[in-house]
Amino acid sequence: MDDLVKQAMAKWPNVPDCYGWLGLDERGHWYLRDDAAQASGSFQSGAKGAKGSLLRHEKLIEFIHRNYAPDAQGAWFFQNGPQRVYVELALTPLVWRLSDDFQLMAQTGQTAQVQACYTDEEGRVYFNTSMGFGLLHTLDVGKAAEGLEQGLWQLETTEAANLQTAFAFRISPAADKKKPL
Repeated sequence: MDDLVKQAMAKWPNVPDCYGWLGLDERGHWYLRDDAAQASGSFQSGAKGAKGSLLRHEKLIEFIHRNYAPDAQGAWFFQNGPQRVYVELALTPLVWRLSDDFQLMAQTGQTAQVQACYTDEEGRVYFNTSMGFGLLHTLDVGKAAEGLEQGLWQLETTEAANLQTAFAFRISPAADKKKPL
């Protein structure tokens, strides 16, 4: 986490959390979800306009990456100064890319060690790692198949509907916040 962010948190400790305004898609792209996008439906709905606007500002994306983490309940957030901005996920909190030497790198640029490899009923590939659970980018599925053929990992099966529970993350902190206690 950036030092300036830590200083802002100490200076303004009671800033309310933000929900629904930032989304991460299946390819590791960030989306800003203004009022109109949120009114169009959930980030995961596929409704026209619900995804929001693709973030393209490199410095902002780098800032998000450096300050992206999970809370104790498995909801991922971006610490924006003193404010915690909870992220709506298309599917998983991390999106992996696989290098030629089979090293995993998250959309944040961080590398991680593989703990397990999974596939679901749709044929999507996931990795559970030292950093957390995430979806493999579709462009790297062929490379993952090579790694499996070389015996680098054992492929396990999972069901997409059970990912949140099995791997302790929250797809929609905004929807969770609206649920009655």
